[in-house]
Amino acid sequence: MRRFEGDRLVVATHNRGKLEEIAALLEPYGISISSNADHGLPEPEETEETFAGNARIKAHAAAKATGQPALADDSGLTIDALEGDPGVRTADWAETPNGRDFVMAMERAWRELEERGAPEPRRAQFRCTLVLAWPDGHDEVFEGMMPGRIVWPMRGEQGHGYDPIFQPDGHEMTFGEMNRWEKNRMSHRARAFEALIAGCFG
Repeated sequence: MRRFEGDRLVVATHNRGKLEEIAALLEPYGISISSNADHGLPEPEETEETFAGNARIKAHAAAKATGQPALADDSGLTIDALEGDPGVRTADWAETPNGRDFVMAMERAWRELEERGAPEPRRAQFRCTLVLAWPDGHDEVFEGMMPGRIVWPMRGEQGHGYDPIFQPDGHEMTFGEMNRWEKNRMSHRARAFEALIAGCFG
């Protein structure tokens, strides 16, 4: 496991919310955080069939372009009865000519479960894979997973994406009914970051 020794890190994203969340997590380590947008970097095409593969594409592209270590994540929802779909296509299911429509994506997920007669509980997992890449081509990979089930109808106005139909194990509320801080403390991304910090920063 390679330790992170520098004081600058590129977060391979154009998502300002994700950047702020990651900056807060790494604040105790005195690291200066920048993003793809700060360096004028485009979003590389994600062509892999795994979360780790797509996170690697993003992290290595940013590390190579900037000469600095770079951190990328790829995350999504896997549903057992749909053979792991939507998986790496979690966001693609929501794409429309006018932007992303996650209500449409949630309706598709439920419709496909109904068409297959999937038995209850309809098991699913939110997954997050983080890749920390260095300019020399080395990388470290960390994964976090939150198990739960798909519920219907949609519940809650919090969160984003598929949160209103995902009920994490051990909880009565969906992610869509939890406030963001409660969710962020226990989410798949939080678990991946715990592994990252223990492995490379702790």
